[in-house]
Amino acid sequence: MLVDDATVTIENIERHLHLGTNLHDAILEGAGEIAVPAFVSTLCICIVFVPMFFLTGVARYLFVPMAEAVIFAMLASYFFSRTLIPTLAMVLMRAGRHGRPPRGILARFARFQAGFEHGFESVRTRYRALLSAAIAHRRRFAAAFLLACVASTGLFAVAGQDFFPSVDTGEIRLHLRAPTGTRIEQTARLTDEVEARVRSVIPANQMAGMLDNIGVPVSGINLTYDSSDPIGAGDADVMITLKPDHRPTATYVTQLRNVLNRDFPGVSFAFLPADIVSQILNFGLPAPIDIQIVGNKLDANRAVANRLLAQLRSVRGLVDARIQQPGDAPAINVDVDRTKAIQAGLQQRDVSQNLLIALSGSSQTSPNFWLNPSNGVSYPVLVQTPQYEVDSLQSLANIPMPAAAPSPQTPAGGPAAGTPAQNLLGTLGTFSRGQEQAVVSHYNVQPVLDIFASVQDRDLGGVTADVTKLVDAARADLPPGSSIVLRGQVQAMHQSFAGLLSGLVLAIALVYLLMVVNFQSWTDPLVIVSGLPASLAGIAWMLFVTNTTLSVPALTGTILCIGIATANSILVVNTARELIAAGAPPWQAALDAGFSRFRPVLMTALAMLIGMLPMALGLGDGGEQNAPLGRAVIGGLAFGTLSTLLFVPVVFGFAHAWLDRRRDAAAAR
Repeated sequence: MLVDDATVTIENIERHLHLGTNLHDAILEGAGEIAVPAFVSTLCICIVFVPMFFLTGVARYLFVPMAEAVIFAMLASYFFSRTLIPTLAMVLMRAGRHGRPPRGILARFARFQAGFEHGFESVRTRYRALLSAAIAHRRRFAAAFLLACVASTGLFAVAGQDFFPSVDTGEIRLHLRAPTGTRIEQTARLTDEVEARVRSVIPANQMAGMLDNIGVPVSGINLTYDSSDPIGAGDADVMITLKPDHRPTATYVTQLRNVLNRDFPGVSFAFLPADIVSQILNFGLPAPIDIQIVGNKLDANRAVANRLLAQLRSVRGLVDARIQQPGDAPAINVDVDRTKAIQAGLQQRDVSQNLLIALSGSSQTSPNFWLNPSNGVSYPVLVQTPQYEVDSLQSLANIPMPAAAPSPQTPAGGPAAGTPAQNLLGTLGTFSRGQEQAVVSHYNVQPVLDIFASVQDRDLGGVTADVTKLVDAARADLPPGSSIVLRGQVQAMHQSFAGLLSGLVLAIALVYLLMVVNFQSWTDPLVIVSGLPASLAGIAWMLFVTNTTLSVPALTGTILCIGIATANSILVVNTARELIAAGAPPWQAALDAGFSRFRPVLMTALAMLIGMLPMALGLGDGGEQNAPLGRAVIGGLAFGTLSTLLFVPVVFGFAHAWLDRRRDAAAAR
């Protein structure tokens, strides 16, 4: 794009030189003729990026810097094409023969250039014949062209939708969850077995390393950096790093997902986003799909979640579906006999506090600190029963329960006669085993259950459509006061798509209004905009052929392509308007404008296509992220250039022939 203005300027100066104009006048006339249309073309490219400044969320931070870079670069490009390029043309170009005849290698290059020019003129001649045929059969050509464009846009539904394309960073994050209540040493042994199974799937020459993180981090700060949301000693994260030139990471993920679920029944496995971009797009969640059941009635909500989870597992392309908060954590229920507790001088609150002190420490109920006089630092002091002394129900029953009031004593300091011995927990209540919520998560203060799921071998939009149907059906089973919300990457994708699509419509409207102001006409801007359906058709075909889903980068490429295609059409329409002003009939003006602007339109389009080719191929680390943008631009610009050279002149002829008939009819009245 940065060379477009300079290319058009040099080509127009060269055209005037071939017409016999002297160098000074050729530069003034050639640069002056296209000053206004080139400025409008540049503004069109800049304007299409303005709606990106109204994006919200992650998409804003990803694409606003790109929009700013393109806008400022295009304005600078136009400035130098009006100042530096004509000056350099005056210094370096010559009228007629450019210096002495070339020799040696330059002579070969000159012969190649002469042959290329001869071939290019042959292509121009064939193009003129093709455009003449299109004008001769204009009604059938226009109808067939529009029908093909409209039909091609149906391929967008086949392409699928994704927020962003996945990037192969050579990293795999595996999260495993043993049955709730598993001790950490058992989880460690299980993790070793999983590691051995992973090494049997991934060859040693492909693996660079493997790192485990078992259990819950002690520090709450560290926990905030862990997107796997571990809840206990039964959780473990396994980070696998592959060597360069490895096989596709997705292949290993698919194999591991099948093998691990088969060989380790009862263990839950989930593959989490490993690269930083996917983690950001998930907003720190461990999966792109997050179905939240919000409400205070946890038991009823869990029943709905279990039924919904069973239905979700039948959705094609949905994998790693699980409820994040287990409801089967083993628990010991203590049923306190209030009568016995009161007789012992205890209330139920006293029993609870004593039990909490014994199991968790006195810092929970009676925080105490010791001030070190030597350094002035306060240290917490607490008491707690050692874990090895509370390893059975009998030892739990032997926990002493001192009364809140002091026991009667004799003058010697011993217990008074008839005073019962210190109470034990087992004498005040009964014990029973049960299950409870392992963890209670909250969203906006309310308790919430999260159903996380990922996508494999299918686009996120298609999976979301099926999930939404099941979620809508599950709402009827919710208890009063509860709700189901679909969050995660899905929510951000829908918001970004809505913002970009509305931005696309706004960009077209802004470009149209700009051209209305420039041309002082409502008709010619419509002629220019009429070529945009072909660009959309080209984007649809390119995404379909390359098996690329419609994503935020692809929509960004669509917006960019609209600006470029509009800029090329402006050159053709502006030339045709000048020919009509000189007295040419509409159809002849359309033919001559397309023929005279064939070279600059083709040159700018080819420059953009070649420049976007490395991006479209996804070369380099992380190249998959921007590949949809390059492919969208290439497909849209290829079809848009074809529309600019064939369809736009035909529409221009139709429009101005209709205007002539209106003027003739008005004059006749």
